[in-house]
Amino acid sequence: MDVTDLLALAVDAGASDLHLAAGQIPMLRLDGELQRMAMPAVGLASLIEGMAAVLGDDQHRQWVQGDELDLALDLPVLGRFRLNLFRQLHGLAVTFRLIPGRIATLDELDLKDVFQAVAQCNDGLILVGGPTGSGKSSTLATLLDQLNQDRALHIITLEDPIEVIHSSQRSLVTQREIGRHCESYAQGLRSALRQDPDVIMIGELRDLETIRLALRAAETGHLVLATVHTRSAANSIDRLVEVFAAEEKALVRAMLADALRLVVAQVLVGRVGGGRVAAREVLVATPAVRNLVREGRMAQLCSVMQAGGAEGMRTMEGALRVLKEKELIKDF
Repeated sequence: MDVTDLLALAVDAGASDLHLAAGQIPMLRLDGELQRMAMPAVGLASLIEGMAAVLGDDQHRQWVQGDELDLALDLPVLGRFRLNLFRQLHGLAVTFRLIPGRIATLDELDLKDVFQAVAQCNDGLILVGGPTGSGKSSTLATLLDQLNQDRALHIITLEDPIEVIHSSQRSLVTQREIGRHCESYAQGLRSALRQDPDVIMIGELRDLETIRLALRAAETGHLVLATVHTRSAANSIDRLVEVFAAEEKALVRAMLADALRLVVAQVLVGRVGGGRVAAREVLVATPAVRNLVREGRMAQLCSVMQAGGAEGMRTMEGALRVLKEKELIKDF
């Protein structure tokens, strides 16, 4: 089996993911839906041999021996891919996520309003939430790229693995990969605070120590952008608080209330005529929002967003309604 041929087919089809699993027919994810490829099931030996052509010797050995690996891969002509290699019931498997060859513009992702809010922030915490595969990485990449073009900053990214590669423009961009350039998000973030950063991008806020350090960085004059796996702005805030023990929650809510600048929660929706478009909920940390966060009244954030259009806020329902009025999507 030639893995590069399958990846070429995936790229040509405009797929977001390619799934190869021993004993299963290869599948592509197109516009959010899995589709089988017109070929027989993948044999274990064929999969092992095919992946040997694209992996390093150490990576291949670890995978075959049963380790689960996350890594990024550059292939000539085809482009850049994020891989997860793992073991499953019928043997080994790998999922490829196709990383776009260029960074989308603000216009292409309809992010101008969001970027205007980001550009006004010199410090604090900006969260981008959404389920897996909702385009969070693309949104962050575009926001960082615009900062890179517009301002002279030191931008540090901490990623697992590095996905989109940024070339320094007006800014200096330093990208670090977890497990390769630093041991963990927490260790990388601790080091970043000693590297004269202006902006720190964290691939995912997923453990207590990383969240605590991110809040500290946001409070001490740095702009911190991070993703969380949540479906709404309120859930994004709740997720950070819930990681902490009960006796710390009040303090963390107070820290969040001071540090928070903006929360964007997004989903991808089927576009009329094919493809997908992002619907985004936006929460701006106004004084009213800060009070609700400090007091833990997350349920009232939706009402604030509904009334906060003048401050650039919108609910997910409102975002979907606008897309429908523009005839970009069907009923939701």
